Amino acid sequence: MKIIKIGLLARIIIAIILGVLLGFILPIPFVRIFITFNSIFSELLTFSIPLIIVGLVTIAIADIGKGAGKMLLLTAVIAYGATLFSGFLAYFTGANIFPKLIDTDSSLEHISNIEELLPYFTVKIPPLMNVMTALIFSFVAGLGIANIKTNALKNVAQEFQLVIIKLINKVIIPLLPIYIFGIFLNMTKTGQVASVLLVFAKIIGVIFILHIFLLVFQFVIAGGIVRRNPFRLLYRMLPAYFTALGTQSSAATIPVTLEQTEKNGVSKDVAGFVIPLCATIHLSGSTMKIVACALALMIMQGMSFDFGTFAGFIFMLGITMVAAPGVPGGAIMASLGVLQSILGFDESAQALMIALYIAMDSFGTACNVTGDGAIALIIDKIAKITKVKTTKAPVE
Repeated sequence: MKIIKIGLLARIIIAIILGVLLGFILPIPFVRIFITFNSIFSELLTFSIPLIIVGLVTIAIADIGKGAGKMLLLTAVIAYGATLFSGFLAYFTGANIFPKLIDTDSSLEHISNIEELLPYFTVKIPPLMNVMTALIFSFVAGLGIANIKTNALKNVAQEFQLVIIKLINKVIIPLLPIYIFGIFLNMTKTGQVASVLLVFAKIIGVIFILHIFLLVFQFVIAGGIVRRNPFRLLYRMLPAYFTALGTQSSAATIPVTLEQTEKNGVSKDVAGFVIPLCATIHLSGSTMKIVACALALMIMQGMSFDFGTFAGFIFMLGITMVAAPGVPGGAIMASLGVLQSILGFDESAQALMIALYIAMDSFGTACNVTGDGAIALIIDKIAKITKVKTTKAPVE
């Protein structure tokens, strides 16, 4: 008999549906088994993320060659510009729509008191370095390898890249659907999704529409630059979108984002450089959600939300969130200082913001990683024009 192979996208969708449905009927002791698995797998992801960045980014920068420094700066500028655009889009849309949808002085305190299920046990796997250290090390090592004449270090980097690819293909990707199933099972069982939807149903709808608009806008721009069908390019990125929807982590989704970006015709060198980098510095979806949620909370509590204050907040947020550790909830954790110093959020408001953000974290992350594919297309086109080494894109 012919064995039917289920693709990654289908497995992720099945995992999400089963997680939501079974969360209503499975007993808590059984749910805690998957929470325990997720705890261990999350530790493995946290440990692996810096290694993935070093393994992929270092050799990608080295292969691009002496033009890597310019590509790094250009990618950072485009990513920051996309992040600012999404922040201001969220502000202007929310400022005009949210006051009509939100009742001031709404009671939201119950959301921050959601009951949490704990794993039976945990296994701590500390990473060898944090994400920012891994990125800086990759930049320094990659640029150094690209500018020296010997191949010894480059051979080491290439062999380490093979080890990381094996880790991704043989361990991380096969286990991702189980991890995603556990996340949605836990969220459904604890009532996390329902609590947020009851209070924020209309706001979530606005944010989701903004995410779709932002993705279409990004791929229309990218499609126009590379002269290809933007909707076909966006469609190919859906496996990355749904993977991020489950993992809630841009960095954990790097393997899938990388694969789908290459299927869109981006060369391996450019994809291997841009995707891991953008997983940390491109946070347009997360920025949009943080700005929208902060604005909604301020309207609910009758606080002032003038443009000048939010403009400074958005500019600082785009810089601050580069420090987000690439794990679920990392963006909101990195933004707490800005929320406090610029918008005046006290500890209770910050706790409420964390609860709301993490409950909807997957949508922003999915928007981030899908948009990474659009940035990679633009960088790949520029690389071809400037004669930077790439591989030939497939013909549609």
